[in-house]
Amino acid sequence: MRVVLAEDLFLLRDGLVRLLQAHGFEIAAAVETGPELAAALAELDPDIAVVDVRLPPTHTDEGLQCALDARRKRPGLPVLVLSQHVEQLYARELLADGTGGVGYLLKDRVFDAEQFVDAVRRVAAGGTAMDPQVIQQLLARRSGDDRPLARLTPREREVLELMAQGRSNVAIAGKLVVTERAIAKHTANIFAKLGLEVSDDDNRRVLAVLAYLDHGR
Repeated sequence: MRVVLAEDLFLLRDGLVRLLQAHGFEIAAAVETGPELAAALAELDPDIAVVDVRLPPTHTDEGLQCALDARRKRPGLPVLVLSQHVEQLYARELLADGTGGVGYLLKDRVFDAEQFVDAVRRVAAGGTAMDPQVIQQLLARRSGDDRPLARLTPREREVLELMAQGRSNVAIAGKLVVTERAIAKHTANIFAKLGLEVSDDDNRRVLAVLAYLDHGR
């Protein structure tokens, strides 16, 4: 699996390169600036891009903008974002098109190598890997009484947050210590209340729900 990595801090970039290589990934490029990332994504056709949001020269949103531009040129390009903060605008824009694997992890909440490597593999395979804090802020943004989210029960909101992290019904059932059948019922209720068609595709349904909540459809 070929990875393009963008991180401006040398020690972190080098550590990520070594970590990914140790787990069998091929590093197609490891860059530190926005222009370098744009060139690498255009020329190397990686299986996944792992990018920091803020890169030189301006340290604003170069990383994400390069990734979004690459996804417009190659729809479905898997992108895993690493950030120090929850950037709601960036997360919403990344999720908005509802195609391809996406992830958004907070650097100081990645606690072990297996967690990070699993996220990279999941996103590269077309899935999602969202930090719970990112999901909570996206959900909270649409939590007013006039929003469809207000129709959900506390348990349904909890299930929705876990769905949005990329967890399957089996994993959610284990986390909440209930049966898989109960989670399937909660999931059906969530989609019905949000006016979304029920789907067996975990990744597609999560992206659809997040896009719906983001745009208030």
